Amino acid sequence: MLWIKALHIVFIASWFAGLFYLPRIFVNLAMVEPGSVAERERLLLMARKLYRFMTILAIPALALGLWLWLVVGIGRGPGQGWMHAKLAIVVALIGYHHACGVILRKFAQGQMQRSHIWFRWFNEAPVLMMLAAVILVVVKPF
Repeated sequence: MLWIKALHIVFIASWFAGLFYLPRIFVNLAMVEPGSVAERERLLLMARKLYRFMTILAIPALALGLWLWLVVGIGRGPGQGWMHAKLAIVVALIGYHHACGVILRKFAQGQMQRSHIWFRWFNEAPVLMMLAAVILVVVKPF
């Protein structure tokens, strides 16, 4: 079980690295001057590669988490409200990941109209979700 936990933490940390950095690339994409085609294409290439890689990292992170919950039994049984809250955060993270893919497609199609300031705020969501998840797992407040 400790090996599964360790791998889960490694894949979660790696997935979060992508969730932290991809919106930062979006900030830069939103700031690209209209005539800077090479800069835009370079940032799009970076974003595509990062999105693909973080999707690959998310799969074992989620699978190992499910294994810990369903097979090992962590968070199952009465008095495990923290796990329900954590699972809600996981669902929100999956939604955030998907939203990043939608945003990337809109940038690639030239249809993204949001400002770099909006993306700076968007970039804060995974930080808050990680903070909440870690507190729930470590402190188990309910």
